[in-house]
Amino acid sequence: MNAPNPLLKTATFAAIHFTVAFAVGYALTGSVIVGGAIALVEPLVNTVAFYLHEKVWSRLALQRARRGARSRLTPAPS
Repeated sequence: MNAPNPLLKTATFAAIHFTVAFAVGYALTGSVIVGGAIALVEPLVNTVAFYLHEKVWSRLALQRARRGARSRLTPAPS
């Protein structure tokens, strides 16, 4: 099974996040403009952070896998 594409996962996360951010901003202020501003700025920053977070975790998993492969190639001490 292939891992999900991080960029596609980020895009779907962003769509949900924009919707929630607008709804909360609008509910708290009653202003479409303030709700819209919140919905654009806050999720945009969080989406970039989420994408970078996923990249770091992917890199860590790759490093762990490489370390495991190396340890299997190293002969056990006698």
